[in-house]
Amino acid sequence: MQLAQSPPPSLTISQNFWRYAIPSIAAMLVTGIYQIVDGIFVGHYVGYQGLAAINMAWPITYLLSGLGLMIGIGSGTLISIARGEQNPQHAQRALDHAVFLIATVSIVALGLFVHFGESLLAIQGANHTIKALALQYVQSFGWAALITIFAGAMPMLIRNDDSPKIATSLLIAGALANIGLDYLFIGVFNWQLKGAAIATIIAQSITVIGGIVYFCSAYSPLRIRFSIINIQFSHCWKIISLGSSVLIMYLYASFVVALHNYQFMQYGTELTVGAFAIVGYMMTLYYLVSEGIAEGMQPPVSYYYGAKQPINIKKTAYLAIKVTIIAGITWFALLHSFPRTLIGLFNSDNPALTGEAIAGIKLHLFAMFLDGLIVLATVYFMSVDKAGKALAISVSNMLVQLPFLYFLPQWLGVKGVWLSMPLSTILLSFIVIPMLWIDIRQRCKENTTDIEPLTLQP
Repeated sequence: MQLAQSPPPSLTISQNFWRYAIPSIAAMLVTGIYQIVDGIFVGHYVGYQGLAAINMAWPITYLLSGLGLMIGIGSGTLISIARGEQNPQHAQRALDHAVFLIATVSIVALGLFVHFGESLLAIQGANHTIKALALQYVQSFGWAALITIFAGAMPMLIRNDDSPKIATSLLIAGALANIGLDYLFIGVFNWQLKGAAIATIIAQSITVIGGIVYFCSAYSPLRIRFSIINIQFSHCWKIISLGSSVLIMYLYASFVVALHNYQFMQYGTELTVGAFAIVGYMMTLYYLVSEGIAEGMQPPVSYYYGAKQPINIKKTAYLAIKVTIIAGITWFALLHSFPRTLIGLFNSDNPALTGEAIAGIKLHLFAMFLDGLIVLATVYFMSVDKAGKALAISVSNMLVQLPFLYFLPQWLGVKGVWLSMPLSTILLSFIVIPMLWIDIRQRCKENTTDIEPLTLQP
């Protein structure tokens, strides 16, 4: 068995980065369309209570995608490193253990979602109406945990098998299906949030089935094998440790959104939570772009790490940093300049909701480009097999927000809830950015041979 081909000899560092980054960004945006399209249809057909309900359900269901991405990017990193080392047996071993972990984790997730979903909604302060709507969404995803986790992992596995375009195509097919199904189930059948969940699950099934077909085809040297033979705990743990920082990023996002929901219900109203949902969708678009940039950086950086080319790691990382900063500043400028147009995607007949969302954009999103850099640093350390540092950044990103969310609302009310995340992000960036800078510079002092443009042969 031969591994997927290395980049062509004439490919520069920049070209190789964009070869992965563009499909990865597109894939992340397409993934985000699932969530955003749900919000658009719920906002127009169910109203602000529906937006509040889906925003309270989201921190719970988002964990399923995080589990899938943890397995996908952890095993995908090992596949890319194996490609750099020209070791096809290790690549197949990583895929075998990924499949085993997906099945195992899905069983556990199903039990937790079905039995504790209602309690997790109550913790966020959901009242009877919002809880009933949100529970439709949560329980539907609980029963389909295997599909959602597999759908989160599959694009990462395919991309690290050197087929980023195929991974993106499968995600686009699922996203287009989700749009049509959302209209049918929410707009026509009036199934409310249950309809949104079912539409997403069916769309994710398209990605999963397409991925299985890919790994059974001549396009891939690897094979999906549903077997527990030769499964070793140490290999499972290696995948989990590499991908754990990504899961923590998802836990962080879920945790922070849940805390914001609770605080907005304490210091505001259901309308405030609905506005937070809209602002969250605006933030999600950039967050997905920055995550796409980071994950697009990961395969070449892991490859260069396996091939011992630190100068190429440096050039790729610096390019990713520049793109992340430019994207963040540009998106906030657009949001600040045309807020009503973008908010109108989710709300057309409630001026109070529009006003609250505009205030939220100004207070909540001004430092989001720094959040993108923190995401980039997390994935960078994971890509060079420093799972400990990646995990530490992800955990810190969660913990640093706690004092801000506790004290600022007491002093500033609703405005304090809006300001908690950007201020804590600014504080953490003073630690994370120097960590990233120092690691890249020290790595380049190693006595190794670097190649630019790429000339590694498969």
